Parts: sequence; C-alpha cells; structure tokens
Amino acid sequence: MKDGALPITVLNGKPGYINLLDAFNSWQLVCELKAATNLPSAASFKHVSPAGAAVAAPLSDIEKKIYFVEGLKLSPLACAYARARGADRLCSYGDWAALSDPCDEETAELLTHEVSDGIIAPGYTPKALEILRGKKKGAYIIVQINPDYVPEKIERKDVFGITFEQCRNNLMIDPGIFSNIVTLNKQLPESAKRDLAIALVTLKYTQSNSVCFVKDGQAIGIGAGQQSRIHCTRLAGSKADNWWLRHHPKVLSLPFIGSLKHFDCDNAIDVYISDEYEDVLADGAWQQTFTEKPSVLTAEEKKCWMMAMSDVALGSDAFFPFGDNVERARKSGVKYIAQPGGSIRDDNAIEVCDRHDMVMAFTGIRLFHH
Repeated sequence: MKDGALPITVLNGKPGYINLLDAFNSWQLVCELKAATNLPSAASFKHVSPAGAAVAAPLSDIEKKIYFVEGLKLSPLACAYARARGADRLCSYGDWAALSDPCDEETAELLTHEVSDGIIAPGYTPKALEILRGKKKGAYIIVQINPDYVPEKIERKDVFGITFEQCRNNLMIDPGIFSNIVTLNKQLPESAKRDLAIALVTLKYTQSNSVCFVKDGQAIGIGAGQQSRIHCTRLAGSKADNWWLRHHPKVLSLPFIGSLKHFDCDNAIDVYISDEYEDVLADGAWQQTFTEKPSVLTAEEKKCWMMAMSDVALGSDAFFPFGDNVERARKSGVKYIAQPGGSIRDDNAIEVCDRHDMVMAFTGIRLFHH
C-alpha cells in the first residue's frame, strides 16, 4: 500500500498474483451486487473475469441436482455460491470464490465438494474456517477483507515501464438506471430490473468486450474478452443455452457411474449436449462414464427445449453496433436488454426489439474493464 495498511489478512495458503487480482475484482463485484439487490451475493472467478455471479434464492430440486448440492444443508449464502458456480460449471473448475457476507459452515461445506483455489470474504465463522483450512491438504487460500476499506479515487497501472492513471469506476448500479426505455414495449417488471442490474454489475468486473445473460437473479452466460460484440453475444448465449439444456429430462437422467466425480460429470454433460456426442458414442468412450449408452439428445429435441427459455435479461458493456446481437439474444430467451446506446445504428437494434416485442433500455454508460 502507498498509504495505510493492507485491507486483507491471509488466513491460510499462499496467494499468488492472479489469485489476488481475482480476489479484489470478485470482492468488488459481490459487494456491489449486495448493494444493488440487498441480498447475499457470490461470484465464481477465473482469470480475472467472473465465470458466474448470483444472489441468494432457494434452489429447486432440479437446480440442486444440476449443481450437485443434493443432500447438503444450504444457507442463503451457500445458495448464492451454488448458483454462481452453477452458471458455468466447466469454467468454474478451480475457481476463486467471493462472498458478500461472512462465510458460514454451510458454504464452507459446499466448497469442500468442489475444485476451488481460494476464497475472499469479510469474515469466517470458526467452524467454516476449520472446514476450509482442511481443503487441498491444508493449502486452500483463505483471504479475509476489511469490509470498511475504501480505495483511493485514482487507480494506477504500470505497462511497459509506463504508468497510467485514471479515476476508479465508482458508478453504483441500481434499478433506477433503466428508466430510458426506447422500445415500444415499456413493460419492465421489478424482477427484470433486478436481473439487468445483476448483469451490469457483473459486466463492470468482466474483461471487455463483454455481454451477460441473467435469469432469476443468476448469471447464466457471460461472454468476456471478445473483440467483436456479436462474438460476445454468441459466446454468452451458447453458455446460457448449455445452462438451460442441463435442465432437460434426458440430461437429468444420464446414468453416470456411481464413483464419477462432479467435474467428470460436468465434462460428460458438456459433451453430451454438444454436437460431438454421436462421435463419442461411436468409439465406445461412453463406457468410461455411463453404466449404459444414453440416447442422443437430438437437434430437434434441443430446439424444442430452447423454445421454453424465456424472460432472460441481457446487459452489454457497450452499445450494439448491429441488430444481429438482438436476434442472437432472442434465440436464448432474452426479453429484456440494457445497453449504453450511442451507436449510429441504434434505430436498427430498436427495430429488431420492436419486431419481437422485446424491451430495451439505454443506460448511457459504458462499463469497459481492462
């Protein structure tokens, strides 16, 4: 620190450079999620971008199954982390966890069942600390942060021996920033405002360019670090599609070998819902994962299932330069969109929304994060 003491205490393990970048970015995200929603919040970070983020909400029986938390006692904070990790379980493998509230025993117990590198939280109950210290043969990284810490207004970064400085992005996102609705459909329910706020807070700490899909208080698809907006939307949309396909009855009934670990199941599900699965069936590799050969989830079955996906919210960290982003988002159930506006083709994006009875708000703010 240039001035004052560090706002963190390392309670266990030896954090490295990327660990601490993930810790500080994820901590800001969950703090702002809680401020925007007044709900316990959690994030799952990998390589300085969120793989998932969510606020607390009870899990359905199906969600408990696809997030591998059946039989576990779940506090609101544990539900928030299960949902954050469940957004993209493949990308959350070996994640950095962030919690808005002190870590309780239930959340610590959940983490023992997952592959994770470390955690940041404003505190830990004695039992939670005991549980986490036993993870990774005692090497699990546990960081406690002072929740009252306020950083300087100016941030600095050295690149190639040159120091850059700029003001921190202190913008606080709340549902009030969605008042400028530019589409014919102006019906924006409170639940959609919450989800759009979650999308924008998540984007604030996602490497640009980025797009985020949110449903029921949970990020379900994050497209980060792409050079074009449409690739962000396609990437985030494909992740949202995979999240929804995990709910399909055929996926829920996959006959996994009993000893299979969670991450092996996640990998198998990812292959099963992809277009590559028939090739895997052909070479007999299924015998290493399943007790019997599962039937293929056909393209027609996927298409029918995706038609039930609805009321998804989408946030973009910068304007849509073309209406193709709206068209792609609609295929993944997007009904509500928040973006800065300001493109010379705004009228095209608005027209596509109007054609599909979607709602779009212009926020007037960009959320580039580098």
